[in-house]
Amino acid sequence: MAAPTISICIPAYKRVIYLRRLLESIAQQDYADFEIVLTDDSPDTVVKDLVAELSARLPIVYYKNPTALGTPENWNEAIRRASGAWIKVMHDDDWFEGPDSLGKFATAAKVNPEVNFIFSAYTNVYEKDNSKKEVRLGAFQQGLLKRSLWRLLGKNYIGNPSCTLFRNQQEIFFDPAFKWVVDFEFYIRFLSRYKGWYYIDSPLINVGMNDTQVTNYTFGVAGVQVPENHQLLIKNGVAHLKEMVVYDYFWRLYRNLSITSEYQIREAGYTSVLPRPLSSMIRWQSKIPRFILTNGLSSKFLMALHYTIHSRSL
Repeated sequence: MAAPTISICIPAYKRVIYLRRLLESIAQQDYADFEIVLTDDSPDTVVKDLVAELSARLPIVYYKNPTALGTPENWNEAIRRASGAWIKVMHDDDWFEGPDSLGKFATAAKVNPEVNFIFSAYTNVYEKDNSKKEVRLGAFQQGLLKRSLWRLLGKNYIGNPSCTLFRNQQEIFFDPAFKWVVDFEFYIRFLSRYKGWYYIDSPLINVGMNDTQVTNYTFGVAGVQVPENHQLLIKNGVAHLKEMVVYDYFWRLYRNLSITSEYQIREAGYTSVLPRPLSSMIRWQSKIPRFILTNGLSSKFLMALHYTIHSRSL
């Protein structure tokens, strides 16, 4: 049997109400050259029972993880088991917008053979009141992303992994050391290795917004954001501070978390030596009155001045 074009990789954990919605949206797709690879972290059989119920309607390959892998290693397990030429990760609380959604991803891959990574616009659907918000990438934002993938630090222009389709390279995986930056850290590494991306300006994915998501309970938490952002920089190279967008990101990180000493960095969980420009950045901010530092124009000017002084040493 020939391998499918697309492997829809679903890392599952207990939430069968969400998972049923996703699987029903897959069953409605008018594109059929796919497999579903579902890796299950659940401590019980609720996911397995749902798969058994729907297996006659869907080409599901089910794997029960002997030990729960957690996020994002369960994502990686599904990717490792995929046989398709392309990977379509789908979180269990997201779903396809319409019956032509998967087909539009497949068409984009077919007509753009030079690209390795595809992503689409999406719709945030808020569980509390069922309100919706479309998220699209404008031409200006596309230009910024083409100039530097590190723009993803300031804003995740791509969206979560459910909004993406990427070639099955079996070489680059999501880093389990990360929670907060895990998606765009992967995008930066993948697109640095495998050049070329294509954006579909149509909302093909509904992204479920609920209180159980990692980004909700890690937002503004120094114990998560401080170590992860510094590890991301060290892993990919301190020299990226030469890019002003990266420099500005750390400036705003320290400002927004009210970090005024290196002790706070260590207390938050990052214990390695700080690059000299970042150490100086913290000292500068500690001496600037808060009302000046939180003013957009004055803060941007001071960041640019600090960058001009210290970028030569990188």
